[in-house]
Amino acid sequence: MNIEQYLPVLLFILVGISVGVMPQVIGYILGPNRPDAAKNSPYECGFEAFGDARMKFDVRYYLIAILFILFDLETALLFPWAIALKELGLVGFLVGLEIVTILTIGFVYMWIKGALDWE
Repeated sequence: MNIEQYLPVLLFILVGISVGVMPQVIGYILGPNRPDAAKNSPYECGFEAFGDARMKFDVRYYLIAILFILFDLETALLFPWAIALKELGLVGFLVGLEIVTILTIGFVYMWIKGALDWE
């Protein structure tokens, strides 16, 4: 095993780590450190925080977020599919149509079940 082959990889890793770590170390060493009560106090819109920061959200919030990501990705995948449609031919068209049909059926099912109603 020749270790010289791994020298560029090792050099790349060392430079990457130094670029990420060195500015933080330099800032910690050279930066002023004068804490006082105002700097160490919690700040939230000008008044003391109340309640728990880890409050529970309704599950519907997460459902809507997941659905948004799902249909956003579907839209993002439709653009390259439409651009490459000539090269894909009839099979590519039918596969894309199948994906869109499955997602549309899922969307209609969620709509009928009321998953999109916020109440």
